[in-house]
Amino acid sequence: MRERKLRQFVTDPEEASPYLDVLRSIADYQFGIGTAPCLFNSESSFTIQRSVNTWRIRNVLLDGKLFLVLRPQDGLFSITVFAAELLKKCSNPPRLRVTVNDEVIQAIMKEGNVFAKHVINVDRNLRAGDEAIIVNNSDELIAVGKMRLSGEEVMEYKRGVAVTVKERCRIRK
Repeated sequence: MRERKLRQFVTDPEEASPYLDVLRSIADYQFGIGTAPCLFNSESSFTIQRSVNTWRIRNVLLDGKLFLVLRPQDGLFSITVFAAELLKKCSNPPRLRVTVNDEVIQAIMKEGNVFAKHVINVDRNLRAGDEAIIVNNSDELIAVGKMRLSGEEVMEYKRGVAVTVKERCRIRK
């Protein structure tokens, strides 16, 4: 039986300080001007991981935990629940948020996507393909995902998937 070697697709973490200006620029472009200082504050220790094939930045880690993923397709960030907590503090509702009915929160936290008929409020500036923070009526984080419809379409449609959920918060009891 041959032993398989696991291939590592990213490098070991390295200091991110030389690249913080680039990361801040991407955050300001994607999430709106003023969010970068909140996301990338000077007190935190950021590290990056690069792709072993292209040597481009792939992951941004904060205190050793995955914080943001830089997508090679469009050069924008995919957010994690960890980053969504900070983004929520940086912006006022409904900015970057999709608010859902309380009846579907447990279903979303276990498995499943957000359907348009369950959305109470949404940032109308969100477009299809944008990263979204899914919250309840009290602005508590439920999950993060990718918009399948624009914010305007979500409020008008009564059928179909509005947000594909990528990562969920831990289930609260």
